[in-house]
Amino acid sequence: MDAMTLLHERSSMGKLAAPAPDRDQLDALYRAALRAPDHDALTPWRFIEFSGEGLDRLGELYAKAEQRLNPHIDDGHLDAARKKPKRAPMIIAVIAKVTPDHPKVPRIEQLLSAGCAAHGILLAAQAQGLGAMWRTGHYAFDPTVREGLGLAEDDELVGFLYLGQMGGRHKPLPERDPSDFVERWS
Repeated sequence: MDAMTLLHERSSMGKLAAPAPDRDQLDALYRAALRAPDHDALTPWRFIEFSGEGLDRLGELYAKAEQRLNPHIDDGHLDAARKKPKRAPMIIAVIAKVTPDHPKVPRIEQLLSAGCAAHGILLAAQAQGLGAMWRTGHYAFDPTVREGLGLAEDDELVGFLYLGQMGGRHKPLPERDPSDFVERWS
């Protein structure tokens, strides 16, 4: 797939099946992520990979987060929270490792850099024929999940990238006219 086709046709795949990406595929994903724009070479990102029992551990964090929000939650809802990571054979959490009060690189730039790293992973996944979905939801901002993942106070969880083999069809992409989004000052 050529680069322009990839950029024009990238889409999320909600249905993901096993197997998870292999080591060579993962290496390519991370190499793409590490090419994100990076002002002052801060490398303001880190990644946590979840597969196998790691998905179970993430599911337990989700359940603890739900329990904290609602101490009277029933077992059915807790089980549903535990199963959410199982929607893919692998998840990569993308974390913005923010250097607070940096003299040259503001916080927003560091967050955007981590977002670009996440997007690089999505593009590299699709280029390799893998399916991927970027998810956040309230778990990405929950203090129980943040603590369980070992995030520092200034770190931000940019998102959970669900990865696997394409388990469904790509949804038709909406046609968008660039002129609807561009203001030109000539």
